[in-house]
Amino acid sequence: MYLLHKAVEMDAPLYSYFALVADDPSVQVVSNAQTWYIKQMMQGTEWEGLPILSAAAPFKAGGRGGAEYYTDVEIGPVAIKNVSDLYLYPNTVRAVLINGATVKEWLERSASIFNQIEAGGQDQVLLNPGMPSYNFDVMDGVTYQIDLTQAPKYNKGGEAINPDSQRIVNVMFNNAPIDPEAMFVVATNNYRAGGGGSFPGADGSTTIFEGPDTNRDVIVRYIVEKGTINPQADANWSFTSVPDTTVIFETGPAGVRYADQVQGVSIEPAGEGADGFALYRIALD
Repeated sequence: MYLLHKAVEMDAPLYSYFALVADDPSVQVVSNAQTWYIKQMMQGTEWEGLPILSAAAPFKAGGRGGAEYYTDVEIGPVAIKNVSDLYLYPNTVRAVLINGATVKEWLERSASIFNQIEAGGQDQVLLNPGMPSYNFDVMDGVTYQIDLTQAPKYNKGGEAINPDSQRIVNVMFNNAPIDPEAMFVVATNNYRAGGGGSFPGADGSTTIFEGPDTNRDVIVRYIVEKGTINPQADANWSFTSVPDTTVIFETGPAGVRYADQVQGVSIEPAGEGADGFALYRIALD
């Protein structure tokens, strides 16, 4: 680990209470660091110049960890050792080479974490508790939407159970529809690149770079270089509009401090959940 004693200035709060329902600052920092690193690693290789995307998932997102198991770093000086709160596992950085069609399938696999909802329904349960948060990859470098009225294409094990379903829509790269044949370098970790989670395009055969550095060390180096970081999500993904429809989900009650700061979605408290969690509501209008 690099410069554990050093402190940097946090210009915006860093939290993961809403990482499963909207683009999230804690995942954004990880993704930015991975992109920064892989861009350097591609220099001088045959893949230099190809567009670089970054796939990252939230790790501290409640679940079995309980209602306080979330990243929550306030504005102000923060020790770099707190990066362990962003990245819990000793994964190493990998890069894979896939085409635009596979990018979309990767995202379809990610979107399996959401239950199918019915248009016009109220307070429908959004998240499938059987899907772990570490298999909810957000893909930075593209923009896209998720249509919750469609059935999940993949099950927990990564098998296609609804092969014709298309939850991922409006996938754009550089403000144009993504080219299914175009090639992309995707920054990720050794778990995902080696087949962890059974994601399309990530079975070991597409790996083009195996870094000696852990993802955690890369994040530290990125933060050290920036000195002052402003961990705001870029809102590159969202749910499609479903008029007169609401969904509910559970997260930590302390998240209420940030509910009105979440980009691209309107979140409001909706009462108490089970086991110390709090309920929140999203209107999909």
